[in-house]
Amino acid sequence: MIDPSDGPALAELLLRDRQAYARWLPARPEEFYAPGGQATVIASLLESHRKGLAWPGVVVSAGAVIGQITISSILRGPFQKGFLGYWISSRHQGLGHTSRAVGLALRIAEDELNLHRLEAHTQLENLASQAILRKHGFRSWGIAHEHFYADGAWRDEVFWERGLNGGRTAQGASAP
Repeated sequence: MIDPSDGPALAELLLRDRQAYARWLPARPEEFYAPGGQATVIASLLESHRKGLAWPGVVVSAGAVIGQITISSILRGPFQKGFLGYWISSRHQGLGHTSRAVGLALRIAEDELNLHRLEAHTQLENLASQAILRKHGFRSWGIAHEHFYADGAWRDEVFWERGLNGGRTAQGASAP
């Protein structure tokens, strides 16, 4: 789970990788890349968690924060689903950290959050992320054209889904 004390480490990673990730992430104001900006982001994520709308985490290796993983946009009732998002510092990619984090997030989604489904999006060119999602049982179910604006252009995205064993009963769902 993310903690307010993770703000400085996240800010440092995001600032260092800002140009490398410009293609994949939306433009952000300057304060987003500072510890104070990350403190604001973390406070918002923790408030969403308190309301049952998200599960925010960090990815850690050798005791250091190296990325972030979040299950967000949690819908209850007849849906019981959430949206998976993640990033790993460029210095720590290709070492299995992302795959490990996605595997842990799947267990949390199923066992702790009792979700029935997780969804994710990847840009068409993000083959590494697509491989990780496939490895963890996600399947693509469509392409949204000009779906996401990053680095000065609208980007096409592949939509991904993974069914889970959680959410066997739809909490808060209305009977037919």
